[in-house]
Amino acid sequence: MTDGRILVVGGAGYIGSHCLHELRRRGFDALCYDNLSEGHREAVGDADFVEGNLGDAGRLRELFQREKIRAVFHFAANCYVGESCENPQKYYFNNVAATLTLLRCMLEAGIQKFIFSSTAATFGDPVRDAIDETHPQAPINPYGRTKLMIEWILRDYAAAYGLKYVALRYFNAAGAAEGGDIGEDHDPETHLIPLVIKAALGQRPDIKIFGDDYPTPDGTCIRDYIHILDLADAHIRGLEYLEKGGESSSFNLGNGTGYSVKEVIDTVERVTGKTIARESVARRPGDPAVLVADYARAANV
Repeated sequence: MTDGRILVVGGAGYIGSHCLHELRRRGFDALCYDNLSEGHREAVGDADFVEGNLGDAGRLRELFQREKIRAVFHFAANCYVGESCENPQKYYFNNVAATLTLLRCMLEAGIQKFIFSSTAATFGDPVRDAIDETHPQAPINPYGRTKLMIEWILRDYAAAYGLKYVALRYFNAAGAAEGGDIGEDHDPETHLIPLVIKAALGQRPDIKIFGDDYPTPDGTCIRDYIHILDLADAHIRGLEYLEKGGESSSFNLGNGTGYSVKEVIDTVERVTGKTIARESVARRPGDPAVLVADYARAANV
């Protein structure tokens, strides 16, 4: 195995912590960098942990001087569509400006491999049923625009500075580690599946359906869900792809099948035997009607 450590930036968060654990399970020497603003220290487990902000150049330089880092996995970001519409400044500073600081410090230290957590939100409203990598990128919310800006930056840095990157555009992450020791724990929780499960457990009174008048069969948004451990596997495969000489590229990650909000609620009701109260409310700004992946490029690498 190639020498050097894997730095997991945002490794105390939902997706980052699962990737951190999977890296270590497979024998990689991985450590976590996180400011714990949204992540959880306990999710890091016994992996090495460095507390710091993504935009703190001094802290990053100190870390890169002390550790031999062979690649950076970048998960740290604000990621709520609705909040990004209400407070775009937060998203442009924390997602874009801070990532520029990270990239600058990486290049100064001679670190050339970068695995980036992007999103299907870069595509906006789809113009065809299944979204492949050639689909136009026209995000309809600030969150998606920040991720697309970083993708543009990565292309420019690859051309100018020799950066090698993989950008992984996930659709909707779901699930948890098989042992249940880590999982999804946002505050506040905004993701559909954990909210529906909480409602089934009696931990919340109902589920709010944000819009039931979309141009879909049942009027609710349709999303493509991918298990968190499949995402972790894809990140590791992305690193292996680069280390085998693969060219910088972007890949869509999903399962190729979409499920509506009502279908998810119906499924949880069927599995649990519980009736879940529902309330239809106004659409959230920035939500596309349908997002379903064509993941053929990733499957064929």
